[in-house]
Amino acid sequence: MPRQKRTSKYLTLAERRNAGTQSIAKDLDLGNGITTTAYTQAIEDLRQKLHDYNESLSLVDQAANAVQDAEQVVRDFSERILLGAPPATAKTATNTKWPGVCERAIASAPPANPSWRRNAKTAAFSLWETQNERLRSATIP
Repeated sequence: MPRQKRTSKYLTLAERRNAGTQSIAKDLDLGNGITTTAYTQAIEDLRQKLHDYNESLSLVDQAANAVQDAEQVVRDFSERILLGAPPATAKTATNTKWPGVCERAIASAPPANPSWRRNAKTAAFSLWETQNERLRSATIP
């Protein structure tokens, strides 16, 4: 979405006021450097800076669009890499030889032993150790 360009209400007011002062006299001098020529120059300076600002916003919008396009290309490549991996290395696989594939624990049912409930922390830790040992032995040739 493009950024909103800036306008200046002070520029509009100054242009109207300048038109009014020039209708009195084209080279009105009120003293202390306040002249219609200086006022016109200040208005033109503001107009040019506002134009430069809005032009810069357009360039930033173009750069942002280029970044979004590049991100889309990278996302497409990442998806193609994962889809191009062999079926054995799907997202749930334990093989980490392919990029982007994470190692997941193998789910197993808890033992039917009632003592397991009494020693839940110990049993969970030993189950975790067992699963990690299976994973290590499966991935190391």
